[in-house]
Formats: sequence, structure tokens, C-alpha cells
Amino acid sequence: MRIVILGSAYPLRGGGIASFNERLASHFQELGHDVDIYSFTLQYPNFLFPGKSQYSDEPAPIGLNIKIKVNSINPLNWFKVGRELRDANYDLLIVRFWMPFFGPCLGTIQRQVRKNKHTKIVCIADNIIPHEQRFGDKFLIRYFLKSVDACVTMSKSVLADLKMFNPHMPAVYTPHPLYDNYGAHLSKFDARKLLGISQQDNIILFFGFIRQYKGLDILLEALADKRIRDLNVKLLLAGEFYGDPAPYLELIKKYALAEVIYMHTDFIPNQEVGRYFSAADCVVLPYRSATQSGITQVAYHFDLPMIVSNVGGLPELVQDSYVGYVVEPNVSGIVDGIVSFYKYEKEAQFRTNIIDEKQKYSWNTFGNELLKLVE
Repeated sequence: MRIVILGSAYPLRGGGIASFNERLASHFQELGHDVDIYSFTLQYPNFLFPGKSQYSDEPAPIGLNIKIKVNSINPLNWFKVGRELRDANYDLLIVRFWMPFFGPCLGTIQRQVRKNKHTKIVCIADNIIPHEQRFGDKFLIRYFLKSVDACVTMSKSVLADLKMFNPHMPAVYTPHPLYDNYGAHLSKFDARKLLGISQQDNIILFFGFIRQYKGLDILLEALADKRIRDLNVKLLLAGEFYGDPAPYLELIKKYALAEVIYMHTDFIPNQEVGRYFSAADCVVLPYRSATQSGITQVAYHFDLPMIVSNVGGLPELVQDSYVGYVVEPNVSGIVDGIVSFYKYEKEAQFRTNIIDEKQKYSWNTFGNELLKLVE
């Protein structure tokens, strides 16, 4: 097949979404398909982008044909790109959708593509309803979905949201595949040495862009609990603030947590991701809300146990008391999970179980489910 993926990719540092699109392109290429990626010249206007930079300093991925074409806020560009994709007559257009802001851009491009009466359009929906909702979201979501032929979701909650908007659209839920493109495992000793972390500490990891719904404040309050303090637990905080850092810094000061946090709050390049997951005993996702999370799929790749909130699609990905703990999304729940993990010495058992459990999250499974929709 001739396939084009429309969404974030190099030179954008779109975190999980860009890495996912590039890994999916590689997977389809390995199967013998001809794959292009259409990425953004401008993904977000600066006033909507909460981080420091939208662009990567890393080298371009090898072996991928990435065309930097799409401007998310220029309607003339949408028609131009849409006509270009229409005339290219691809067999399949795969579109990533994660927030309503992109509805006008992607929906307009799709409407142009459909005029060739050949290209099938399949959406991979990270979210249908966003974590942080705004006025007008429903209109933008409907505009986008009306020009989609089928949809893949990576959590059951997103599939349910999709069915509220379009109960008749062909759609399938299949779990988020592993992020296996962040390099090899390091020994815990070597990873901690690289990061300047004590070999004697109990280390929990919070990883990824820091946004309000991800509950870092809940985790900071949990760190202040005496039971956690008595276990010599320290937090490896790795990820860029997407929003005002002041509330988190105030909590650190309020509870005198500076001595128990290793702060790495710049953007983490892909080639350094592995050292953080290799250095920790477990990763904690104290989310207030969630659909799925790419962080769990990075953790699976590095055989790292997880403590996650019982929200959204996280319990679908983390089998409670087998590869980690599923806890209530509050301070008490997070404390209980961390204490149980160390008190009952669960790390080795959970790591062994992860080796078996992660087999179900293959790119072959994900790709096959997507192509079944096309058929």
C-alpha cells in the first residue's frame, strides 16, 4: 500500500506523538508498504504552546520520508496540502487527532483528499474529548470526524467518547503499542551514575510533560508523608513544565522536599530517555484524568514497575498487583501504593511479570487492527 501519516514528526519534538508516528511509519515500511509522513511547519501558535520550544535539536530519524508541509493556522495551506495529498492518490491516510484545536486544519485537508474517491482515511485518536476542555470543542470535533472513514482508539474510554459523537463509525480499540525506540536498557548502577543519583536511594520516577491533569502536586504531597520519608524514597522528576511551575515549587518549599527530589525539568531528548527509566525502581503516574499514556508503554519496554491512578484507560494497561499497583487518584492512594511497593519488596516480582505481560503490546498487533479497518 501507499500510506501517508498526517501528524507530528521531526523536526517537532512532539513527545510521544511524534515518536509514535515515526515508529508506526517504520513498522509499515518493514512490512513492505510505501510510507510518507506529513508533519507541521507550524504546529501551535506560540501563545498556545506551553513549553520552551516546539523544535528538536536531535538528528533526523534515519530511513523516513518526512515532508514538513502543514501550517495549523493557515487555511490557504490546508487547501494546498489537501489538494497535494488528493492528487498523490495514496491508498491510506492515517491522521493523528489529540485535541480539537486541530479539527479545522485536519478536517479541511481530509475533505480535499476525499475528492479523489480512492484514499481511505483512518484516525488514530489519542483523545476525542480533551483533558482541558474549552468552549467550541464539540463543534471542532464534529467537523473533524465528519471526514474520517474509521477510527482506532487506544483506550476504551476514548472509544466510548467517539461513539457519543458518531455511533456508526467503524472503530476499534487496541492498546497503545510499546515504545521500543528509546534505546537499550542500562543497568541501574550505570544509569544512576550518568544522572548523578545515589546508588543507595529508593528512586521513584515521574516522567513527561508536567501538566495540571497529571497530578504532580498529588505526588509531591505524598512525598511529604512520614511513611514515605521513613523509606528513604526520592523522586526523579524528569520533564518540562507545560504551565506555571510556581504551584509545584511552592509545594516543594512548603514541605521541605528539595533534598528528596532530583530535578531534571528541561526537555528530555530521545537518546536520554532510557537512562531515566533504567535508574528508577518504579514510575508513578498520579494522574487526575487519563485516556491512555505513552509513559506506561515506555515503562513496559524498560521492564519498569508502575504505580498508576485508577482513571481512564490506565487500569487497562497496568494489571493491578501484577506489574504494578492501581491506586485511587489522591494523596492517600499514592502513598499506599509506594509504601506497599517497598515494604513488600515487589520490584523483582513485578519486573518478571512485565516481561510476559508486554508481549501483548506489539506493533504487529496494532498495525494489523488498523489495516483490518481499511479492509
